[in-house]
Amino acid sequence: MIRITDIKLELNKALTTESEKVSLKKYIIENYRMQDRDISSLSIYKKAIDARKKDHVHFVYSVDVEVKNEKFFLDKKIKGLSETPILAYQDIESGLGQLDYPPIIIGFGPSGIFAALLLARRGYNPIVLERGFDVEKRSKNVDHFYETGEYNEGSTILFGEGGAGTFSDGKLTTLISDLRCRLVLESLVQAGAQPEILYINKPHVGTDILRVVIKKIREEIISLGGQVIFNAKVTSFIVENNTLKGVIVNNQDEIKTNVCLMGIGHSARDTFEVLHKEKVDIIQKAFSIGVRIEHPQQMINEAQYGKFASSPNLGAADYKLSYHASNNRTAYTFCMCPGGWVMCASSEEGGVVTNGMSESKRDYENANAALLINVNPEDFGSSDPLAGVEFQRGYERKAFLLGGSNYNAPIQLVGDFLNDRLSTKIGRVNPSYRPGYKFVKMTDIFPSYITDTMKEALYNFNQKIKGFSMNDAILTGVETRSSSPIRIVRNEDHQSNISGLYPMGEGAGYAGGIMSSAVDGIKTAEKVISKYKPNRVK
Repeated sequence: MIRITDIKLELNKALTTESEKVSLKKYIIENYRMQDRDISSLSIYKKAIDARKKDHVHFVYSVDVEVKNEKFFLDKKIKGLSETPILAYQDIESGLGQLDYPPIIIGFGPSGIFAALLLARRGYNPIVLERGFDVEKRSKNVDHFYETGEYNEGSTILFGEGGAGTFSDGKLTTLISDLRCRLVLESLVQAGAQPEILYINKPHVGTDILRVVIKKIREEIISLGGQVIFNAKVTSFIVENNTLKGVIVNNQDEIKTNVCLMGIGHSARDTFEVLHKEKVDIIQKAFSIGVRIEHPQQMINEAQYGKFASSPNLGAADYKLSYHASNNRTAYTFCMCPGGWVMCASSEEGGVVTNGMSESKRDYENANAALLINVNPEDFGSSDPLAGVEFQRGYERKAFLLGGSNYNAPIQLVGDFLNDRLSTKIGRVNPSYRPGYKFVKMTDIFPSYITDTMKEALYNFNQKIKGFSMNDAILTGVETRSSSPIRIVRNEDHQSNISGLYPMGEGAGYAGGIMSSAVDGIKTAEKVISKYKPNRVK
């Protein structure tokens, strides 16, 4: 295979997958001195939108081409043409250690899912313990909460099958470069995700499709000898001489194991406390807090794509912005959800937390993103390893009280926020948060170092995206769960100071999104595989 990079196509030449490939093949024949008969097959490796010049928005591709005389074309040393590198994930060799019991995985979010999938495929019969419910029951519980405002732990979007990512955009963008990313994408496609996530620059699945995909992955794990048990909360660990011997589920059921992979998620605060009492090494970690900001999606499209904003090939536009403020804080947008809505992501009674969500078509009227400010352990006011949790909890409870103590979210229009006045009516942007909202001043929730940074950033972002600080844009509070407030210390083998306990993923402080968390789960599973031989039940 030969890889050809930096192929540019106009928007009207990529109307369908078939016409896209026809146009790419024609481009290659015209620009690389190939004949139609030279090309046996063609596949897209990468596809991105180049919108740097608003009068010339177009697609940029990298394409893998199977040719009959590969050496002939490679010897020409043509710019942008090279041999296609190996993409396939390479299995690691199993170790020789004996597992007395199946490995346990706590949590069925991205790290837990892909650790369990790899272990099941390799014959290790993992047992997944997920404190929440399966995706069908989760969906019903969440809908009930939005309709009634009646909170219960089963209604949270942070726990359950698929983790928090099940109720988000399913964004798979990442800054890491790792072949394991390809394994994640291929596994998702095999389970029903859109094939184009393998090559588009900013892949996303969408909540509606992700719910089906995660269920199919669960079914594969079970078919290979694994188990996935829901409503199974690990409430304590059995430890002897700094070595794991088992876990207790729901305060009553003992499961023996010497290997436990912890994909507990960044909101498993009660589990953090249990681990701290067990003297597992935990340290504070910086994270970010702020709000969700909502704009009309059409405005974002026009700002990003200019006269091409209505092109059916482009879809809903996104953005990613950052600003370093005069107080040395950094403001940035995170988890941008085009054509989506703001979600209630509370995981504790008496607290309001927000998150964003989009479905696969990204066709709702609003765009939303987290607008976050970095906070450091110095801001927590304590050296306790769990001080960051209390720091988050304080703002969540304040948002709950100011919102009316009924899980309505505190909101403020951007124009009113910048002029330090209470909002009194909605303008052009309808708040999407459910179950409801209440007008407040964000300065009544956050300290000045947060709100001052946010104000500076809004003025700066308006220079980058015209209309970003429009008066009618909505700020919805609070977003506090951008990442874990702790890190569970682990060694090169991914084990904590308790032998057999393997912290992994976002909750343990080693990832920052679906893809990086999934990859960390695979890496942690590899550590187990390299140490032990399979224990597949025949």
